[in-house]
Amino acid sequence: MRAKAKIRDARIPYEVPPERELPDRLDAVLRVVYLVFNEGYSASFGDTVTRHDLCGEAIRLGRVLIQLLPQPEAMGLLGLLLLQDSRRTARTSPAGDLILLEDQDRSLWNQNQITEGVSLVQQALSAGQVGPYTIQAAIAAAHAQAPTAAATDWGQVVSLYTLLLQAELSPVIELNRAVAVAMRDGPSAGLELVDAILKRGDLETYHLAHAARADLCRRLGRTKEARTSYQRALSLTQQEPERRFLNRRLSELPD
Repeated sequence: MRAKAKIRDARIPYEVPPERELPDRLDAVLRVVYLVFNEGYSASFGDTVTRHDLCGEAIRLGRVLIQLLPQPEAMGLLGLLLLQDSRRTARTSPAGDLILLEDQDRSLWNQNQITEGVSLVQQALSAGQVGPYTIQAAIAAAHAQAPTAAATDWGQVVSLYTLLLQAELSPVIELNRAVAVAMRDGPSAGLELVDAILKRGDLETYHLAHAARADLCRRLGRTKEARTSYQRALSLTQQEPERRFLNRRLSELPD
């Protein structure tokens, strides 16, 4: 409301850009919609894992975008949002506790959103212009179509993350690829990649990097290292469900 008041008081005119200018502005708009959804999908702080209002608004905007500009990346982004949001009900327990992808009850996933999301991904891929949102959507589709975490085509997921890194170099994408490598080749292979990322200092203050390292160490029986990494992740997160999850993992480690 304050922003609206400032716009009114400054007499800033509201103008819809000419149609010829819309494609040049698409990348920036897609980025904003993507960031709004991300904050809704995994809230950076607070008492809940998700903020449904932000996810819903991002999906609404995504639908508006493909009506105005049915470009491949706009379709890819909407497909990504729908596929991610399809898991909403399964991502937390009735008490609001975090449930990891591998432990989710997949019968709770929204099949209508999955069907629509996969269709949008296929349309975006068929256009031949594959951008980062479409690649991420293809990764989400691989998860959505797998009956279990173990049945996921982890080789395909790793390949898609490799392709995504070529389109958008990012240590977070590297981390996600490392986790997929761990699922394909085992925790030792994934841990080697995670340690290389952390050694560079790129994700030193990113709690999910330390949580991933902790989980891989736990799976390898390296309890002392797992405890240290869980504690580091716990010190960095501000979301209560994540804090409860990390504390639970710590309490489950053998002495």
